[in-house]
Amino acid sequence: MRYFEDLAVGQKARFGSYAVTREEVLAFATKYDPQPFHLSDEAAAQTHFRRLAASGWHTCAMTMAMVVEDMKANATASLGAAGIDELRWLKPVFPGDTLHCETEIIEVKPSERRPERGSFLNRMTVINQHDEPVMTFIARGMIARRRPAA
Repeated sequence: MRYFEDLAVGQKARFGSYAVTREEVLAFATKYDPQPFHLSDEAAAQTHFRRLAASGWHTCAMTMAMVVEDMKANATASLGAAGIDELRWLKPVFPGDTLHCETEIIEVKPSERRPERGSFLNRMTVINQHDEPVMTFIARGMIARRRPAA
């Protein structure tokens, strides 16, 4: 189990593999982001995307799926997230892309009010199969301490 005491500024990790399918792009867009360039090759061809592109919110959801799989594979005493900052969609994600995540811890801090927990900031970069960053954000997480501070 990974606890607060196991985190250090500068720690990096690489994980995940998510194959983006046309069917999933269309299903997500139909339900949550029904803009023409997420729903139709013809409409997308008339935009800067030039072809069907995944919603940025879908890219967030695919990233969350990879994060949860990594948390299951590498047990973490996570207490949830406190939000994200600086979300940027850098490049479109297309059907046929394969995504993975790279992270770097940029801050760790024990809680002043809750000695049984701490928090951390994690810079997350989602990268496609061409090693191109497609999305970045800062995740704010909470994690249990192995032993409360005295």
